[in-house]
Amino acid sequence: MERLWDFHFFHGAISFTVHSNELQGFRKFLQGIKPYGDEQNSLLKYFWEQAFDCTVVDGKESAEVDDACTGKEKLESLPSTVFEMDMSGHSYSIYSAVHAAAHALHTMSSSPSYFRGRRHGKRDGFQVFHPWQVPPLSECNPHCHPGSQMKKKEGEKFCCYGCSLCPTGKISRQKDMDYCISCPEDEYPNRNHDQCLPKRMNFLSYEETLGISLASVAVSCFLVTTLILATFIKYKDTPIVKANNRDITYALLVSLLFCFLCSLLFLGEPSKVTCFLQQSAFGIIFTVAVSCVLAKTITVVVAFMATKPGSSMRKWVGKKLTNSIALSCSLIQAVICLLWLGTSPPFPDFDLQSLTEEIIVKCNEGSLIMFYIVLGYIGLLSIVSLTVAFFARKLPDSFNEAKFITFSMLVFCSVWVTFVLTYLSTKGKYMVAVEIFSVLASSAGLLGCIFFPKCYIILLRPELNNKEQLIRRKK
Repeated sequence: MERLWDFHFFHGAISFTVHSNELQGFRKFLQGIKPYGDEQNSLLKYFWEQAFDCTVVDGKESAEVDDACTGKEKLESLPSTVFEMDMSGHSYSIYSAVHAAAHALHTMSSSPSYFRGRRHGKRDGFQVFHPWQVPPLSECNPHCHPGSQMKKKEGEKFCCYGCSLCPTGKISRQKDMDYCISCPEDEYPNRNHDQCLPKRMNFLSYEETLGISLASVAVSCFLVTTLILATFIKYKDTPIVKANNRDITYALLVSLLFCFLCSLLFLGEPSKVTCFLQQSAFGIIFTVAVSCVLAKTITVVVAFMATKPGSSMRKWVGKKLTNSIALSCSLIQAVICLLWLGTSPPFPDFDLQSLTEEIIVKCNEGSLIMFYIVLGYIGLLSIVSLTVAFFARKLPDSFNEAKFITFSMLVFCSVWVTFVLTYLSTKGKYMVAVEIFSVLASSAGLLGCIFFPKCYIILLRPELNNKEQLIRRKK
């Protein structure tokens, strides 16, 4: 038997046994088991043949089979490693379970409900209880309603439990659940924690008040910038427009136009197109604007230094230097953005974890490193522009733009420092709203600080817009 059943015995090893107990009459029952007389018990026949290495046959075939079982074999003659005459721990556990079920059925059949069922003409009183109903509970156990789970009571019997509410993010749909289950990622528990509800989509829409307000501000600023550009084109031959490179002034105004329009890309549900264009368009357009501001600032400094007798800076005065600064600075950012879009472009994404009841629909940056490189480059140009403008703000020129550029870059830098801090701590559509506000506020700061004073002179004080004022020096 050991050979056929492939049993392995470990001598001298530590063993663990399940609790057992001696049952009266159990050994006598085993001694009375015989292979013959119970033709339906195929398991006993198979065990007998394997244990005693013989063949169980009927009476007619016994004379023809050499190794036929006689029926006189005794189970107690088998080694204890093959068959134990005492009840094992596992068998005792099964016996206890059956015994407990028998007592429960006996108690249930003795209950008044059983006899009421029989008096009402039911075939069997046990039919009152269905397999899917809460069986009889012990006195120490309440009913745990949906939305809660059973919890073991410390210091009481092992079968006693209490009820605890399901934790955040989990539910239970039935009574007396052992544990709560988690909702799918696109759903969340209701207030009672007994049902999962679908999450709402979270993005900054054109239809809500916040989206309408930001879109209206963007369109208004675009129209104001268009009027200023038209004014500068109309008065292009006046000294105040011609000062500090007229072409750079036009380029700055056009870039501000696109900055205001660029903010509209952040509104609405993100798509492949909008995600692809958002950050790259914003990065390039803002770089052009800041590069133009930097070029205008350097023009003021070079022009003042060139007025000194014998200065070698006169050869740098003109459009060539200014245009080169604006173009080269913008091209560097364009190369960075193209590299970003070519290697790891932004794409629509869903954030299922940040908010409990909503799914954040957003544009994934693709490469967070490239995103911060783009922002860092704009910040570098802004700091350089602010530094140069700050030191040039007191140069004796009545048309000196450095003081206005200083104020504009202070506004610009303050807005974007606030944006970066807020961007890292805000989620969902409000993070998008902060980004749109930063774009609009910084663009409006450049527009107001640099161009409103000039428009005031052009439209309301035309007597100051002459050559004499241009060449006048402060005492």
